[in-house]
Amino acid sequence: MSKEKTPTLEETFIQLEEIIAKLEQPEVTLDDSFALYQKGMEKLKSCNTMLDEVEKKMQILTADGTLEDFE
Repeated sequence: MSKEKTPTLEETFIQLEEIIAKLEQPEVTLDDSFALYQKGMEKLKSCNTMLDEVEKKMQILTADGTLEDFE
């Protein structure tokens, strides 16, 4: 059994762009549009989760050389 690598934030953005491009095609069916929309929303949720994790890890270097949490 192989583990799937979790896509990076950048890779997820690219996947979202691909989904949007497919949704913009005139020949896409309503069923396909709905499936693509659901997939896009899952990717967007994943992006938000990754951004939240990064924000929690960010710190600011103050003038006196100490680190403070980013707000």
